[in-house]
Amino acid sequence: MDTEFTFPRRRTMSDSPESSAATRESGAAVRVPAPPLLFAAPLAATLALHKWLPLPLPGRPATTAVGAVLTIAGLALSGSGAATFRRHRTTVVPHDPVSTLVTKGPYRISRNPMYTGLTAAYVGAALWVGTWWPLIIAPLPVLATHRWVIVPEEEYLARRFGDEYERYQSQVRRWL
Repeated sequence: MDTEFTFPRRRTMSDSPESSAATRESGAAVRVPAPPLLFAAPLAATLALHKWLPLPLPGRPATTAVGAVLTIAGLALSGSGAATFRRHRTTVVPHDPVSTLVTKGPYRISRNPMYTGLTAAYVGAALWVGTWWPLIIAPLPVLATHRWVIVPEEEYLARRFGDEYERYQSQVRRWL
């Protein structure tokens, strides 16, 4: 049985790096309503799976401690990214237009500290709980976030901010 899963065609704007009215009026063409769900949903599903079909990690209690630290650090990094957006009076909602290119705070070391933090928290939660299940599928939420969120955001920011964003891209890594 061959079935193909496709998303509706993404709306596009002018390829001009100039800030056009169309670019300012809409945000990135992100393909998910709430990007954190790309991490939360698989984590919840795999933790539930662990209840019915345990696949425990070795190395307890060390993995518990490392997992707790990684989870807290990841959530702090993600929260710091969101707080930095708020301080600069721009939106964290990728579908909405941004008012400024944020390059301060955690955005000095990562272009995507919120998603980097969610990735760290996801891995940390798996270690903290002590199950392989979330780690086995960990590439899926990362790849989905890259394709359905980060790429459209970067395309939007390149159109919206032009050379300024290109300079930022050349100076700061996407993840870490």
